[in-house]
Parts: sequence; C-alpha cells; structure tokens
Amino acid sequence: MRRLAVTLVCAFVATLTVGFAQAPQDTAGPYKVLKRARVGGDGGWDYLDADVTGRRLYIPRGATPQGAPARLTIFNLDTLARIGTIDGAGGHGAVVDPRSGHGFVSGTPVSMFDTKTMNVIKTIDPRPASPDGILFDASAERVYVFSHPTKSALVLDAKDGSVVGTIDLGGTPEEGVADGNGTLYVMMQDMPGSVAVVDTRAMKTTAHYPIGDVGRCNGLALDVKNGVLFAACGASGGPSSQPGPAEMVILHAADGRMLTTFDMPGSSDGAVFNPSTGEAFATLGNGKLFVVKETGSSRFVVEQVLDTMDGARTITLDTKSGHIFTMADERSPARDTPAPAASGARGRGRGFRPAIPGSFTILEIGK
Repeated sequence: MRRLAVTLVCAFVATLTVGFAQAPQDTAGPYKVLKRARVGGDGGWDYLDADVTGRRLYIPRGATPQGAPARLTIFNLDTLARIGTIDGAGGHGAVVDPRSGHGFVSGTPVSMFDTKTMNVIKTIDPRPASPDGILFDASAERVYVFSHPTKSALVLDAKDGSVVGTIDLGGTPEEGVADGNGTLYVMMQDMPGSVAVVDTRAMKTTAHYPIGDVGRCNGLALDVKNGVLFAACGASGGPSSQPGPAEMVILHAADGRMLTTFDMPGSSDGAVFNPSTGEAFATLGNGKLFVVKETGSSRFVVEQVLDTMDGARTITLDTKSGHIFTMADERSPARDTPAPAASGARGRGRGFRPAIPGSFTILEIGK
C-alpha cells in the first residue's frame, strides 16, 4: 500500500448514469463510527483482514526500533478484544482460508500459520519478489502475494503452502479482487493507472483496463453480481503526471468500459464492496470514509462521506454484520525527522509526525 465523534454536515446526493460528478466534502448518511477500540501496540501497519467465518480480525505489525518484533496481532471480530499474537509473522497483510484453517502473512518470508493454534506452520521464501498486498481466492484455495519491484503475483496453494507459480502483472500491483470464477482483477499503481485482468487458470494477465488520465491508484472493489469495478485512486493528472484530485473510477468488469467517476475528498489506500447493500466504500487518508451506492443499472450515488480518524486509509468488511473496520494511530502535532522504516510493514509517518505511544486504534463502522 502507499505510505501513508462523527461530524455529519449537510445532506447532499448526486445521482448519475454515465459522466463525472463533484463529491461533497461531508454528507449525512446511514453510517457512523460504532466503536473506537484503543488497542495500543507500536510498529508499522498496512492492511487488516476480517475472517468472517472464524470471527477474527488480523492486523500485521512491523518491528520497532525499541525491540518489539514483527508480529501478527489477532482480535475478536465481534468485540475487538485481543485474542493473541504470533511473533515473527509480520508483514503487510494477512488472509485466511477457512476450509484448511491456514492463514498467510505477506512478509519476507511469507508466514503460513494455523488459525486454531496460532502457531507458524512454515515460511515461504518469496524472493526475488518483495511481498506487499495479499489476496485469498476461495474458489481455487489459492493465495496471491503481490510484489511492487517484480510487478508480479506469487501464487500459493492454501492447503499446503506450496508455490504454484508466478504471474507477470505488467505493472505495480496494489489491491486485488477475485470473481470466484477464474478471473482476478488487480489495481495497478502506475501512472496512468489501469486494472490488470488475470486468468487464474492459465496463470496469465490477459488485459489491462485503462482508467483514463488517472494514476496512483490503490484500492479496488468488485460487485460480482453486476460486474462492476470500483477503483479508488489517490491522485489524477494530465500528460505531465502532475497530481490532481483523488477519484473513484467505476468500470464494467467485462470490458473495462468506464461508467462514471466521482471526485473524492482525499486519497485512498483501500476499497471494499458489500453485496448485501450494493455499496462501495473507500477509506481516505485524511480521515474520511467515502460511500457510493448502486441505485440501478449503471446508476450510482455518493451516499455519504463520514469522518473517521486521520490516517485510517485501509479497510476490511465483515459481510456477516455489514460492518467496516479500519485503523490508525494518533499522531503528535509536532513534526519529527524521518524515522527508520519499520520492518515488515511501512511506517505510518505521514509528514513524519511521530505516533503517540499506545494510541493505535481500531474503528468499527456500521449503521
């Protein structure tokens, strides 16, 4: 992923079919912050993952200069109480295969763990890849570990952790989503941006969907039923690649045809889609949650912009409760000199404002 009290103001809804729309800065809507769990703990962080079946929330943490090891922290998904920690299993993201009971953390090495005993089973050397994002595809029981420098996905068998192969993605990968029927979509972070389309059976990238004059995209969500992709982009720009406003770009999954785009009031590092409600969510680094709702065939509305917590830019969804989870730590007002990057996960030093010790917080959002 890229480095890095609810205030509800005037209601505003903009419905459109195909075209462009300005997004409101703050809007009233159905969502609110239900819980703020100040769980503490130091070290870098990147992704978080909700295990809907096992009712757990997984957050990898990086090592700290003070001596805390890289580790995987595990919380109860219903109460946000801490369940346990797996030392040494640090990295950027974690996923779980409910069928085999195996979990994986995208670090160097990749750690494979037992979800019941919370012990590491084995480690997998990903080199020359440098793991970042990670995705579990239940339809094939495979894990995809995305690497920036090698522009590829390392494919693992979730049943035994064996390496199935490597897929050349033709760009710098960020968040990926699977349709459960042999196709994988991966957000490319390059400028201009695109979505890579992968045939998981052939282990081959078959297409790149351009998303206009937009780049630095990170989050990607998929409505499988209606075949719609939601790309959350951090900045857009012209031919000179100068940063512009952040946007959510909505595409047809079948052919990449653009449906519409919305300006977002901040850059995003993650997106999810709730099939039960027809809503796409993007967490923004300036502490807002951007919500878009499908209202019909190729029709979308900016439903809400919700204040969350400054720096809460990654996201996961509990499809059972319909609740969104994100996280951040509080930052000192004073700026500091650049600190060494945390091992196994990027530091969250936005502007090099140091984190307040013990302030790491998980936010639960719902109606």
